[in-house]
Amino acid sequence: MDLKAHIRDIADFPKPGILFRDITPLLSNPEALQYSIDYFADQVSDYQPDYIVGIESRGFMFGMPLAYKMGIGFAPVRKPGKLPAAVHAASYDLEYGSDTLELHQDAFPQGSRVLVIDDLIATGGTAAATYDLVEKTGSTVVGFGFVIELLALEGRRKLPDVPITALMQY
Repeated sequence: MDLKAHIRDIADFPKPGILFRDITPLLSNPEALQYSIDYFADQVSDYQPDYIVGIESRGFMFGMPLAYKMGIGFAPVRKPGKLPAAVHAASYDLEYGSDTLELHQDAFPQGSRVLVIDDLIATGGTAAATYDLVEKTGSTVVGFGFVIELLALEGRRKLPDVPITALMQY
């Protein structure tokens, strides 16, 4: 299946000069959504994760069904103040300023093998911060999975030397 046929390009969103790759048509199409989860599972099964970490918020949309499909646990990475128990925090730089992500300290047992999932990798800052969060738990990131990779922004360069899967590249 051509997953790119289910991605809508929106010019000048969220600001002028940006071409936004909208995944909502993929999410609304049952066949495309099921295919994307099945394809993800096939691509990352060799990583042998114990858990999937989904990055807020669109990483939840793919991480949860992928965890279900693979029969493994799921943990959310959220913006500050959204998780109720003790958390680890990691900050990262944005184009203008910085942001922070959090993960429960007890999201999974130490030594777990964790797969990080998000809808998109652009500059790599969010994924790199999530890697740091998983490492703070005493666990290991065994790979990254993204629905879309924006190649021109070279986000992979910010990530450690672990396998990276992208279902589509632009």
